[in-house]
Amino acid sequence: MTETLVARGTTGATAVVWDADQAVTALYSANYRALVRLAAVLVRDVGTAEEVVQDAFVAMHGGWRRLRDPDKALSYLRQAVVNRSRSVLRHRAVVEKYAPKAMPDAQSAEAGAIGELERAAVVAALHRLPARQREALALRYYGDLSEAEIARSMGISRGAVKSHTARGMAAMRNILEQFS
Repeated sequence: MTETLVARGTTGATAVVWDADQAVTALYSANYRALVRLAAVLVRDVGTAEEVVQDAFVAMHGGWRRLRDPDKALSYLRQAVVNRSRSVLRHRAVVEKYAPKAMPDAQSAEAGAIGELERAAVVAALHRLPARQREALALRYYGDLSEAEIARSMGISRGAVKSHTARGMAAMRNILEQFS
């Protein structure tokens, strides 16, 4: 089956009889790269863009006989590339939406047990400190308060907060070294 495609040259319009293979080959040679660039901008991936354009050319070849105006073949191809790019993006969105969530890294039973022992040792060491040192350390490291906020909370000066915190940390180190 042959189709007529009008070729415009320097001498005017002349009718040239082309079949689908020749017409699509000519369009491919002249426009493939530009269509891939268009698709790459849309789908943000060159490999996928090449597939989209290739599929558009295959569809054009298969439907060449139904093309009413062969002069608009390039417009048809552009629209096909845009539509197929949209389909790719919709498919990606669905895949991402329903992709299984990665399981969080779970620590081993040993790590959990060791962590619990360490926490228990720290709590035991805190209980052995004098009240002011324990309060200063709890407000600083558990409550995440600044020295000024701790001083207001405890009703003491910032210098006293620094002193209680430093002495408490030194005592904690000594106590924890005894546990290990």
